Amino acid sequence: MCGIAGLAGFGDPDTARRSVRQMMSTLARRGPDGEGLELWDGAALGHRRLSIFDLSDAGRQPMLSPDSSVGIVFNGAIYNFRELRVELEAQGYKFKSHTDTEVLVHGYDAWGLDRLLDKIRGMFALALWDDRKRTLFLVRDRLGVKPLLYSAQNGQIAFASTARALHAGGFAEQIDDLAIADYLEFGYVTDDRSIYRGVNKVAAGSLVEWSNGRVTTREYWRPPVPSGPQPSFAEAVEETERLFVRAVERRLFADVPVGSLLSGGVDSSLVCWAIAHLGGDVTAFTVGTPGDPADETADATDTARRLGIRHQVLELSGDTEPNIDELVSAYGEPFACSSALGMLRVSKAVRGSATVLLTGDGGDDVFLGYPEHRYFWMAQRLARSLPGFVASGWRGNRDKVPQVGSLKRLSSFLNYSTGGLGAIACAHDGLPSYERYGMLGERLAGVSVPQRSIEWTNESARNLLTEFLEYDRHNRFVGEYVTKVDGATMFHSLEARSPFMDQDLWEFAAGLSFELRLNGGKLKSILRALAQKKLGERVSRGRKRGFTIPVQRWLVGRWRNALTELLQTSILDREGWINSRATLDRLADATEKGWAPNQLWYIFVLESWLRHEQRSSISPVTEVLDHEGATVLG
Repeated sequence: MCGIAGLAGFGDPDTARRSVRQMMSTLARRGPDGEGLELWDGAALGHRRLSIFDLSDAGRQPMLSPDSSVGIVFNGAIYNFRELRVELEAQGYKFKSHTDTEVLVHGYDAWGLDRLLDKIRGMFALALWDDRKRTLFLVRDRLGVKPLLYSAQNGQIAFASTARALHAGGFAEQIDDLAIADYLEFGYVTDDRSIYRGVNKVAAGSLVEWSNGRVTTREYWRPPVPSGPQPSFAEAVEETERLFVRAVERRLFADVPVGSLLSGGVDSSLVCWAIAHLGGDVTAFTVGTPGDPADETADATDTARRLGIRHQVLELSGDTEPNIDELVSAYGEPFACSSALGMLRVSKAVRGSATVLLTGDGGDDVFLGYPEHRYFWMAQRLARSLPGFVASGWRGNRDKVPQVGSLKRLSSFLNYSTGGLGAIACAHDGLPSYERYGMLGERLAGVSVPQRSIEWTNESARNLLTEFLEYDRHNRFVGEYVTKVDGATMFHSLEARSPFMDQDLWEFAAGLSFELRLNGGKLKSILRALAQKKLGERVSRGRKRGFTIPVQRWLVGRWRNALTELLQTSILDREGWINSRATLDRLADATEKGWAPNQLWYIFVLESWLRHEQRSSISPVTEVLDHEGATVLG
């Protein structure tokens, strides 16, 4: 787990070295334990290290092949690297370290990049320079857990772990108006674009190749869809257990202390059960919020006692206000997921006791644990029974139905059953809400996002859940969920690992029919059945919980004055993205109701983020590397 940066196709090595150093300086919190910089004729790789495997200097990156013709910088963890090392040693390869990175170096030489990617299991963002081929490869893991961005201009390419790093290196200058629209729509910038013009994100499961000034991109993995013979429900639960235990076992290996989050819910409880089953030497951490109705301490303590694992409650007082400055510092792009505030607090509390943290993220996404999964499945089933003329008739007359109460819910359901993914993409309250209240500035007048242009069709409705899961994986899952965890944990130099995002487990679950994953109409039925068998009724029936921050209330309460002051001298208004006068009026209306809409929260975070970037540009970080990679101040 680290921060990476680099450049290929440059002319002046001194300028290249300086640019990579500037990028690396912004990644210090991702890698506080070491740093390195290597240059070839036309390529430079930089690295900030968070030591997880082999804490000695032998694990230093960039890591080179014996003849220095290949160099790798790598962020993440390869969980099966020990097995691959045995295989490579049998072929005659000699190792100098006990790191997963060295397996990548020798594996590339032995098998080539495609076969190497097929073999490795893990989360990763890596850059590989092949000096003989004069080619740079940028690769992101299958589910997009680790971030990787690049800017290709004028025949050269720069890459880094964050958009902020590319900006610091001089490879990203202007804010992209369409990215601002993206953010105001969703509360995050999707993987289709970056907050800066000319900056792209390497897509999950994809590879970017730069050679002689040309960039090509290809997808090397995508999850399966349900097809062919299906197991019985009991067989699905049994195979899930086998794959899940193996996924946890792989993630327990580290040369630093390992911890695990434990809430009162199904997913994290199953992670802790597997740890106990494997005899892992791990402490389970529970976030305690005394006096809060959502406090999970009692349930988590009971689970830990029954499993016989070490347990520590980290009490976070409700009076301790989350820090907005910390939120905008932690994320390289504006990011308004309110639970990120909670994740930042949790990460800070855990970091004093562990460096690796196992989480329950991903279980809901592939085993279908969100309420909309069941809802869309039901809409899909209805769509398959509706004649085409009925669906067309509804789409032509739906605007005549009053959008109130139960009629609004029924209308939405029929929209999904007749319009499919296009109806879903238009359902949430995004840019149209800003327009309705006159909150957009002239630069965003009439702007929309591509998602709102998805066609409404009967065919899409009949395959609704399949299409939604693919859409969600490319949008909310990678843009919000994994970004939240990576940004918060890495800000506090903590490596998060989720067994539910294991490739083998994910592929198995994604290939199961919806009827199996929603057996009896029950959300996440396979994981609940496993929890029933291993942990009992209380855990298996537990509702989904999370450490939430009531930003909608706080914006009209404790944060109201701060938001008002920001809007009165707004960068967003000055640059023409919002109308601060109309936004202040919206804040006044929200204050009377005692609750603020998401649009005000998104603007609060975006304005704060822009001011943070402006301050950083005026007072840049000055920690850089000398030619050998040692830290100097200047």
